[in-house]
Amino acid sequence: MLQRLDGSRSGDTCDFNNIETRTVIKFFYFLQGKSPKEIHAILTETLGEYAPSYATVKNWVAQFKHGDFSTCDAPRPGRPKTVTTPEIIYQIHELILEDHQISAKSIAEQLGISREQVGSIIHEDLDMQKLSAQWVPKCLNADQKRQQCQSSQQLLEFFRRDPNDFLSRLVTMEETWLYHYDPETKQQSMEWWYSGSPRPKKFRVQKSAGKVLASIFWNQDGILLIDFLPNSHTINVEYYSSLLVQLKDIL
Repeated sequence: MLQRLDGSRSGDTCDFNNIETRTVIKFFYFLQGKSPKEIHAILTETLGEYAPSYATVKNWVAQFKHGDFSTCDAPRPGRPKTVTTPEIIYQIHELILEDHQISAKSIAEQLGISREQVGSIIHEDLDMQKLSAQWVPKCLNADQKRQQCQSSQQLLEFFRRDPNDFLSRLVTMEETWLYHYDPETKQQSMEWWYSGSPRPKKFRVQKSAGKVLASIFWNQDGILLIDFLPNSHTINVEYYSSLLVQLKDIL
């Protein structure tokens, strides 16, 4: 039951939307000079549980008092929300497959949707997450992998012969390029992949402003020798021989 402005009641009920309710508040305030408290009491008696709160009535009266007579909601800042559709999900998926390092911000700008919606679609609908690439020592070809396998088999044979003294007699050597700066940060290398996918890999040998070759020898006790190849020098038999002489003196 709704009370009419003349005090009588109608036999039918109806719903007031926000704009209509604010119009009623505006009517009571300007034409009847009622206070926010009185207006709220009338609305509560008329609309019951559907009546606006006292704070809402008070805020709208304050707005009218300051000269803003509009009863519509003020536009909210930011990009309007867009309903998630299969077409949008497909477009986001295509952009990611074209560039796994694309940012959510870039996707949002290209499709004209919010960044939050892009993140929701990627994580919930596509079940994807961004993973940083895992460093691996180097990219081995078939011959290098075969040599690594043979070396491992030899080490296992040495271990079977004398397992107690194996580590004390083992010296490991590795060569690596040291760059003047890291050409790609961990954050820059992050890519979108499905949940449960293995981490992508990137190899140490990449373009940089400058690099130097380091030869490193170590055993169970720590680093034994680090040698940096001088500029304009090449790796040859004489260079390796000099390294072994230095290592022998240290041992």
